[in-house]
Amino acid sequence: MTEAVERLVNLALFLAASRAPVSAERIRTEIIGYPEGQDEAAFIRMFERDKDELRGMGIAIESTPEGTYRLDTERTFVAGLDLSAEEETVVRATATVFAGDPSFPFGNDLLFALAKISGGPETDVPAAAHLADEHPETQGAAVGTLASASMACKTVSFDYTNAEGRSAPHVVEGYGLFLHAGRWYLVGRDTGRDEVRVYAVARMGQPTPNSVRPRTPDFERPAGFDVGAYVGLPFQYGPGEEFDAVVRFAPSVAWRAVVLTGGSGELRAEEDGLVWHVSARDETRLARWVVANGPGVSIESPPGAADLVRSGLAGVVSRHA
Repeated sequence: MTEAVERLVNLALFLAASRAPVSAERIRTEIIGYPEGQDEAAFIRMFERDKDELRGMGIAIESTPEGTYRLDTERTFVAGLDLSAEEETVVRATATVFAGDPSFPFGNDLLFALAKISGGPETDVPAAAHLADEHPETQGAAVGTLASASMACKTVSFDYTNAEGRSAPHVVEGYGLFLHAGRWYLVGRDTGRDEVRVYAVARMGQPTPNSVRPRTPDFERPAGFDVGAYVGLPFQYGPGEEFDAVVRFAPSVAWRAVVLTGGSGELRAEEDGLVWHVSARDETRLARWVVANGPGVSIESPPGAADLVRSGLAGVVSRHA
């Protein structure tokens, strides 16, 4: 736990345990985390930031006319939530697993959620989640930044390296994020290209939110926006032009087609199996997907992707013959 997070947890627990409103001076002197000898102006700035952070996490802090502070428990805690010892253990164990994963961007929020559960020792879980396959720390930190910018409707700028190795700057209105096959993705409107695109967070440089008018939104998220509509198969991402692919499932593996296709494209029944028509953007990834899910799965179109499968398998045979 970082010093900043520890200070926020201490502040939340201190306010929750206080039966009466408390002054800023008491908070300054009694809560571990505020530096000793800090001048008043610096403390006020830090305290204001901390209050905003906690309010953003659903911890309702109110100021009184007398200049003191208290926690509104009715707006902070779920009314009527009564967990058994077993249920609390499960919640703590599950949250601890994800909080320990550097690629999970909401670990601090989980810690504060755990702080709202009264009683019981912290759970020592000898395991952690592993959501991202590559650069977990980088992806986790970037997604945290992108999520905050998306909720505040602030544009973000970042350098992006495409699948061909070319890097270019982008300014994007982030509409939403999703996790798929070990990678986080951002969905948003690229302001320079005026179109909605999907960006792999692992290919981004450090995203930087627009700092101009921080409390004023830069854009309005489209009505009815559904990030789930942009979750695709691995070969449906990339900078290339979209093309139609045709994949055949042999009768012996046709039963797997519904799960493997994930609802994308169109499956057609034929005498010798199922034929799948689906949009794609990357022939190499399409070939890899077919090999990974074969045997019994083959590419009929485009010819280039089918050739990649044949040449790749021939290379494996030659190396291991």
